[in-house]
Amino acid sequence: MEIAELVRTLDREGQLLAGAAESAGADAKVPTCPGWQVRDLLRHTGMVHRWATAFVAEGHTSYHPDGGLPDLDGAELLAWFREGHRRLVDTLTTAPPDVECWSFLPAPSPLAFWARRQAHETTVHRVDAESAGGGAPSAIAVDFAVDGIDELLRGFHVRRKSRVRTDVPRVLRVRASDTDAVWTVRLSPEPPAGELGEVADADCELAGTAAQLYLALWNRRPFPTVTGDASIATLWREKSGVTWS
Repeated sequence: MEIAELVRTLDREGQLLAGAAESAGADAKVPTCPGWQVRDLLRHTGMVHRWATAFVAEGHTSYHPDGGLPDLDGAELLAWFREGHRRLVDTLTTAPPDVECWSFLPAPSPLAFWARRQAHETTVHRVDAESAGGGAPSAIAVDFAVDGIDELLRGFHVRRKSRVRTDVPRVLRVRASDTDAVWTVRLSPEPPAGELGEVADADCELAGTAAQLYLALWNRRPFPTVTGDASIATLWREKSGVTWS
């Protein structure tokens, strides 16, 4: 996806997140993030937005720690979140295409990385905020969901940090039913090896619309359809969580 389109998505998703958080209230529990209330969600996502902004705006070319969580609540916390989200959007919008800064997944450029990562970060947490209000989540476009699945399977989980591993080699297939996107993920004692395309034999297939799979792979919804060895789907559910620390 183009950087401008990702930034537009980030802009929209952040506004939706803030609106859902305001409607639910800071005390509301977040069902998709057990143990969290809406205030925790706003503090975390707002901190990540400021952390990402600093790399692009200040040109940090190596890892730079985040600024920590704010001691804010209620209306002040919501205003702080909105301010940080707006600054991130504005920073990504005005940054030169060749800006040099640190990033942690392969991408055509650091700017492309941060636009993509923050668009997906914010979308997933927008779904969390909406879950606190008890309503159905806002729609996720097919092409954006496909991009997010690809980032997860061929970006996050090929890193050494991934805990999705099997003692005996296994093959997981992920198939989006509303597009032609298919991924093959080879599991072993090593980090998963994700690739676009399918193989003839898979031990387990996860299928559904791109948006359904996007949320399921981020552990926000159940898998729509599981075919084959369901223990592999369970392994994903138990081991694939991406944590901040």
